[in-house]
Amino acid sequence: MHSTKNNLHVLHEDNHLMIINKRAGDIVQGDKTGDKPLSEVVKEYIKDKYNKPGAVYLGTVHRLDRPTSGIVIYAKTSKALERLNKMLRDKVIKKTYWAVVKDQPKKSEDTLINFLKKNPKNNKSTAYPKEIDGSKKAILHYKTLKNLDNYSLLEIDLETGRHHQIRVQLSNIGAIIKGDLKYGARRSNKDGSIHLHARNIDFIHPVSKERIKITAPTPKDPIWDACL
Repeated sequence: MHSTKNNLHVLHEDNHLMIINKRAGDIVQGDKTGDKPLSEVVKEYIKDKYNKPGAVYLGTVHRLDRPTSGIVIYAKTSKALERLNKMLRDKVIKKTYWAVVKDQPKKSEDTLINFLKKNPKNNKSTAYPKEIDGSKKAILHYKTLKNLDNYSLLEIDLETGRHHQIRVQLSNIGAIIKGDLKYGARRSNKDGSIHLHARNIDFIHPVSKERIKITAPTPKDPIWDACL
């Protein structure tokens, strides 16, 4: 199942879906930087592999922040895209994230509820305890999986999918993700990544109806390795 052609780490592939383990630094879809997005790399992979003439259809189901690694789902058919979008809205796709944070949260597990407001000027969100104009409710659950010497590994289940949600909500309780300068880390990671990884996904295939359960290997680095 795993292949790494074009530096592409394919976790699952069938007629309707492509599930990729994204590297930190890859962008999920084109943006104003003009850098080549992962969606284009996946299209090239499909075109090469199946000798497809003409344009390749690929729908982006959800995004992952550029410095984040882990699972990204793309749809190879419009039918799959439509159904996956509905499944996301209905919250029936279970996604779990891993985050390495500098300071251990006071509670080893908790549910965080905030209202997040995005500032498009600096592409940053702020967490508020109560609803304010233009804010959106954000809910996540976390638990501590492991304490390392200077860091802690948290597992996060998202109930909502807001802009930079995990980063801003954890930073708000003083659990700052390693390397995340934007949300309070004192230093960046050398490669510009942050230690946030979309680790697991669990859902019923939108077309075949079989259960898809996938775990994405963490990036290779001493701190992620220490978490395993």
